[in-house]
Amino acid sequence: MTAKANNPSTEQNFPRASFFRRLAAMVYDVLVAVAVAMVAAMVIILTMIILLENGVLDKNGLEHSSEAIQQTLAYTLIIQGWVLFWVMGFFLWFWRNGGQTIGMRAWRMRLFSLNEQPLTYWRAFLRMLFSLFGLGTILVLLDFRNKQSLQDRIAKTEMLVLTKEANDHKAWTNLQE
Repeated sequence: MTAKANNPSTEQNFPRASFFRRLAAMVYDVLVAVAVAMVAAMVIILTMIILLENGVLDKNGLEHSSEAIQQTLAYTLIIQGWVLFWVMGFFLWFWRNGGQTIGMRAWRMRLFSLNEQPLTYWRAFLRMLFSLFGLGTILVLLDFRNKQSLQDRIAKTEMLVLTKEANDHKAWTNLQE
C-alpha cells in the first residue's frame, strides 16, 4: 500500500519504509531525545535546587540540595515525570505537526494517516505507546508485503519514504494527511 501526494504537477506513490530505514531514523531520534531529556532535566533540577536553597521546598533535614533531590522519592519522581513529559512531547509534536521527526526527515520518511483523518495527539500517543520503545517496528520484518509496524497498525498510520522533492518542507502542504 502507498499513499498519494496531492501535488498539482504530478501524482506520486510513496512506498512504505523498510525496517532498516526506520531503524536508522530511530538512531537519529534517540540522540535528539537524549538531548531533550538532558536539557529538561537540567531545567527542573536547577529549579528544584533554587527552591530548596530558598526554603520553598523542604530538604528533609539534609544539608545539601543534591542529597535532598536524590534521597526524596517525590523529588525524583517529579524529575522523571518532567523529563518523560518533554521527551514524549518531542515525538508527539513532530508527528502531529508535519509528520516527521528530525531522524525521519533525514531519512526522508513521513507519517501519514490511513483513514483520511488528521493525526490527532491521541492517535500519536497510541502510536508512541504501542511502539514499545521501538520493538513494535520488528513487525515490519515479519510483514514483508505490507511493511506495517505494530504502532502503525493500531494508530492507523503508515510510514512512507518520500522523494527528495516531497521531503522539502515547502511541499508538505501538498501532501495528503
